[in-house]
Amino acid sequence: MTVSESTSMTEHDVQAVEQLKNARSKIRDELSKVIIGQSDVVDQTLISIFTRSHSLLIGVPGLAKTLLVSSIAEALKLDFKRIQFTPDLMPSDITGTEVIYQNPETNEREFKFLKGPIFSNIVLADEINRTPPKTQAAMLEAMQERKISIGGNDFDLPNPFFVLATQNPIEQEGTYPLPEAQLDRFMFMIKVDYPDADEELDIMKMATGQGQGKPEPVLDGQQIIDLQEIVRKMPVSDHVFEYARQLVRVTRVTTDEALPMCKKWLSWGAGPRAGLNLIMAAKAHAMLEGQVHVGTENVAAMLTPVLRHRIIPNFSATSEGLTSDDIIDRIIEEVPQKEKLTG
Repeated sequence: MTVSESTSMTEHDVQAVEQLKNARSKIRDELSKVIIGQSDVVDQTLISIFTRSHSLLIGVPGLAKTLLVSSIAEALKLDFKRIQFTPDLMPSDITGTEVIYQNPETNEREFKFLKGPIFSNIVLADEINRTPPKTQAAMLEAMQERKISIGGNDFDLPNPFFVLATQNPIEQEGTYPLPEAQLDRFMFMIKVDYPDADEELDIMKMATGQGQGKPEPVLDGQQIIDLQEIVRKMPVSDHVFEYARQLVRVTRVTTDEALPMCKKWLSWGAGPRAGLNLIMAAKAHAMLEGQVHVGTENVAAMLTPVLRHRIIPNFSATSEGLTSDDIIDRIIEEVPQKEKLTG
């Protein structure tokens, strides 16, 4: 038995997994009061939260991204703040600032820290690529450190803390695209697609009618923190680790392990952080499915949102009309899902 396989879950942990599976169904039911479809987007957002990670959300305007995130916050009973990133946004507009005020008791002037909108459980960083690199860096540092340093003092951000950043793929003028090294800090790039014909009809009826009210809370902050701990306890066998490692390594075009198609269609492959995120995402995905162990199918299911922003198609791929998603689909087909070794 390997070290990873010997990590056992307690009876309480197993019960929590079952509760999460039921909670997922209830969350979808609550969100259906205001959101039509987008089940994959909801699941990937929940996985990001349960793994203490952050995600990028991409999609054309008008797909109710803000409503989706605020509704998830309501279903999880978490505070929600939206920050609209603009070219003139300053770091202090996000983190907060120190002001001088007069203490009514001592009648002396003192510095007082006024917290910015980042002090919330769920933060929607809307159009993060429209603000200069200095402000982006302040946001990304807060995401990484989970605290703010002002005037020599540290202020911890709330727990749980989750950032969902959006990028508009249409408006490219006047934008400051995040460098690849910064994109790598996000666990997922979640793609919001157009609704299908039936869903769009339902959206029209809901938006122009009386609606069905607001989502009711299904989980709370402490329950989410407990579930985050249980995610890390999920046992992973060596053959699953090896499968995840191979999926990542075959994208690195400068190595001998790279698939021929990756050498042909990619200019850059995924780094080590991709493998870490892939395993954590697979753990949370297994929990949402009610499993008490992680299989290769969980890893394969999470590969696209994990790698979407970590591999860079080259001109050859673009000229053939291939996107990152197309290449990832072919990687899953090329790399066999290893079965558990017996004996």
